[in-house]
Amino acid sequence: MGGHTHEEHEEYKEHEESGRSGEPTAEQVAADLTAVVGRLMRRLRTTSPDNRLTPSQRSVLSRLDGEGPSTTAALARAEYVRPQSMRLTLGALEEQGLIERTPDPDDGRQSVVSVTDTGRGTLAGVRAAKQGWLSEAIAAELDSAERRALADAAALLRRLVERSQ
Repeated sequence: MGGHTHEEHEEYKEHEESGRSGEPTAEQVAADLTAVVGRLMRRLRTTSPDNRLTPSQRSVLSRLDGEGPSTTAALARAEYVRPQSMRLTLGALEEQGLIERTPDPDDGRQSVVSVTDTGRGTLAGVRAAKQGWLSEAIAAELDSAERRALADAAALLRRLVERSQ
């Protein structure tokens, strides 16, 4: 089972020795989870074969792929950014041919943004690289009980995320 860095081992030892080995508080779990999810996200970003996209561009492209066409205003609300920022993000994606705009059938003053085939292909490559790295890491580092615990944790995280939507 090795593969852990000295730093990770020391962090675990500190965690266990700090008197936190009993029932963790919600605040302790939140702090630990925030730190490890941040590290995981940074690690997954480094696996991407396509570094043309910023994290916000990847997020918008993924949202459009999963939820379908949308307006700039709706995307801005969903991504918690100002409409001006969303227009810049969409402009960069459009320049790369990853999205396209069409007139909004309900309001001719607006346009509806959707993912192009090129955009879907780009997303598929990014997702495959991330999932490939993570599945290899899980297979190399975790035994079957740990994989089950991680699957259970993923279900709990999904529930927490969906609760706030």
